[in-house]
Amino acid sequence: MRVRIVAMKRYLEEYIQKDLKKKIVLLTGPRQAGKTTLAKMLRESFDYFNYDNAEHRLSLIEKSWNRSKDLVIFDELHKLKNWKSWLKGIHDTEKIPPSIIVTGSAKLDAYKKVGDSLAGRFFQFRLHPLDLKEIKQILNPQNIGDELDKLLKTGGFPEPYLEGDETYYNRWKRSHLDIILKQDLIDLENVQQITSIETLIQLLKKRVGSPISYSALAGDLQCSDKTIKRWLTILESMYVVFRIPPFHKNISRAILKSPKYYFYDTGQVSGDLGAKLENLVACSLLKEIHFREDCLGEEWNLFYLRNKDGREIDFLITKNEQAALMIEVKWSDSDRSPNFSFFGKHFKEVRKIQVVKELDREKTYPDGTQIRAAQNWLSEISLV
Repeated sequence: MRVRIVAMKRYLEEYIQKDLKKKIVLLTGPRQAGKTTLAKMLRESFDYFNYDNAEHRLSLIEKSWNRSKDLVIFDELHKLKNWKSWLKGIHDTEKIPPSIIVTGSAKLDAYKKVGDSLAGRFFQFRLHPLDLKEIKQILNPQNIGDELDKLLKTGGFPEPYLEGDETYYNRWKRSHLDIILKQDLIDLENVQQITSIETLIQLLKKRVGSPISYSALAGDLQCSDKTIKRWLTILESMYVVFRIPPFHKNISRAILKSPKYYFYDTGQVSGDLGAKLENLVACSLLKEIHFREDCLGEEWNLFYLRNKDGREIDFLITKNEQAALMIEVKWSDSDRSPNFSFFGKHFKEVRKIQVVKELDREKTYPDGTQIRAAQNWLSEISLV
């Protein structure tokens, strides 16, 4: 199984290869999404340093890496005080080669003491776990429907997904989250607060797909709204959850401001299968958006639609601040959602797609609305 992980070519590789010749590459994403594995596949000749390793830290302080290598990998470098200033000095005095890639399981702008700007010296990429589109491209499975079922059970992180065993995954996800809480967050919060953050995560698992009330969460955890917002920001910076806000521009009575939160690890979601499927679709959409932003330089955003009367569309995607795509997710309902027609009045020429897990046949309506099988649509997902 480990051989498959090592040999697997990820979707960002060719774009990173091009940029390494001219820029520092910053590669972020969730823990164990495959960042280090990908970085080590980029060149046969590389030098690797992890800031969490005491011996490696000394080498970084001394700047004593092997400059005859084609690539130098700095892992978790954001934990170094003034790391951006440190990296800027290296780039400005030594240039490239060797090429430099910096990897980290936290958003590299999340730490306050970042020093001088690296503006103009780097390109940033966000590596996501596996989704059905990438699985189809690199593994070419015989039955894509079986792969979707596996994603819903184990999530898309390479190790447990490729292992393919639900019991293995359940053990893996406990240790995975524990590492984030007990190692990564300890740098930002005290132990007592980490216990509360752990409880917050458990509450979020049961509320995927529903607008979040900060005050309700604050009541549950006996703290302030401000504290809840800060904790959620930290969980976002650590790639545990991501936030999807409501879209309200030019929509009558659409005044709700409560965001929704989804997990990068779909297997963490508690509740019915519909919530898991919605989380999986959200992950796939965010991954496609980040790919088009990081690799192609395009501008995309992800929202949901909901008005005061409770009418809702699960996802609205915009390009250059213009609505481009509405997506509704259903487990088994093949009847077109009436909310497409309602919100369609406000969005002319917007593509409308209903993604259904249990579907007898796909169909298209005269106005262009598509009813698509989840396994087919997710395996070929495209925003354009």
